[in-house]
Amino acid sequence: VQLQASGGGLVQAGGSLRLSCAASGRTLGLHALAWFRQAPGKEREFVAAITRKYGNTKYADSVKGRFIISRDNAKNTVDLQMNSLNSEDTALYSCAADRNGPVISTSRSQYHYWGQGTQVTVSS
Repeated sequence: VQLQASGGGLVQAGGSLRLSCAASGRTLGLHALAWFRQAPGKEREFVAAITRKYGNTKYADSVKGRFIISRDNAKNTVDLQMNSLNSEDTALYSCAADRNGPVISTSRSQYHYWGQGTQVTVSS
């Protein structure tokens, strides 16, 4: 499975940005698609995830109510709509996919496939 993330950039605080991740290869049987992020000097952290089959979602507390994750199985894409951005959202955002189930894992060790990441920078 190959994952290609796009949509990052520079945005002012309070603004919005939409990330997209396209999956290719053996996508059949994937359980969840997720977004993680890593800020400079910090560990990679879970942001949001969605199950491919039923569309169940899970969010980190820090982004609940601001970020929305969605998927399009026909296109094999997962998007992350990010609203009300602040400087703490500045990070390298990566998409990931796993074949486990049935719960949505927030642990990066449970995800088998990773994209290269896209940079999001929020200016204050």
